[in-house]
Amino acid sequence: MPSFAAHRADLAQLTEHHRIRRLLPRRGIDFASNDYLALAGSARLRAAVAAALAEGVPVGSGGSRLLRGNCDEHEALEAAAAAFFGSETALFFASGFAANAALFATLPQRDDLVVYDALIHASAHEGMRLGRAPCFPAAHNRPEAFEDQIRRWREAGGMGTPWIAVESLYSMDGDRAPLMALADVADRHDAILLIDEAHATGVFGIGGRGLAEALEGRENVVTLRTCGKAMGCEGALVCGPRIVRDFLVNRGRGFIFSTAPSPLMARAAQESLRILADEEDRRDQLRALIAHAERALAPVGVQPTGSQILPLVIGDDAETMRMAEALQQGGFDVRGIRPPTVPKGTSRLRLSLTLNVTPDDVDALAALLQEVAR
Repeated sequence: MPSFAAHRADLAQLTEHHRIRRLLPRRGIDFASNDYLALAGSARLRAAVAAALAEGVPVGSGGSRLLRGNCDEHEALEAAAAAFFGSETALFFASGFAANAALFATLPQRDDLVVYDALIHASAHEGMRLGRAPCFPAAHNRPEAFEDQIRRWREAGGMGTPWIAVESLYSMDGDRAPLMALADVADRHDAILLIDEAHATGVFGIGGRGLAEALEGRENVVTLRTCGKAMGCEGALVCGPRIVRDFLVNRGRGFIFSTAPSPLMARAAQESLRILADEEDRRDQLRALIAHAERALAPVGVQPTGSQILPLVIGDDAETMRMAEALQQGGFDVRGIRPPTVPKGTSRLRLSLTLNVTPDDVDALAALLQEVAR
């Protein structure tokens, strides 16, 4: 019989270093989710799904998109997303992780180069691990570091296409990428700019079109927009030139061999796009909440980011988890984030602001944080 000895030893080591992960139930006031606009439980999304069920839209797709799983709802969502975001085409995936992994595993070719921001998401790393192109990190949010990597590669004989990979809004730090400067680097070096808009879609830009809205539609820009965060549902949309969609459909193993997303989620995502366009007041409320939170949390050491993600860097893993547990016991759903999700020595409390909370909730959290920190 297998003993799983190596697995037990690995889990024991994680426990010793205060890095063991456990699934916890939802409890307390929401300072942990990515439901930034509080759409996940919105009446409009519930009504859209109920109407789809009443019309006979199936719960499951029944197969991959290339078999019988390609439903009218998928095609309608992709057309609506391309029109909304201003891209030539869009392609719907079941999750942001699956989409990012497929992008990096499929699009860069053997003679190409991928230069990625040092803080890019784990899903990008998974795709790069599966891909064929050489991959090198660049210092976080330093356009010149990306350019230096490309120049060194060219000087060493690199002949393919450089790919510059970044997030527009970083999920653990809440800071923004210098997208226009990175686009200039891409233009100078005939590179393609891959932008993960997961945490910006719905929150920033005209109608919630994200931080990359001014770049969408360029031939050398591909964006990833997840539907499971501010859009309140599930799945992800890859937006870009038609050649990107066609190549992923033909060569993207993560797309080809996966059961298609639920048609109900495609219908929900369509409705979410309409909500983003119709309900600017949600973004107004979130902006006001961010400004309030930055003032209220400043005395406990939370640095302003100008976004809905406010990290409180503690450093020590054990202390981070002690504080998170104390906040949870006090009625606030705040989670501790440790390596390898963040760099070693930067364990933190990730405070996520959503319209599921009020300014009074923020004030109460700030007061408890002061007590817990002491």
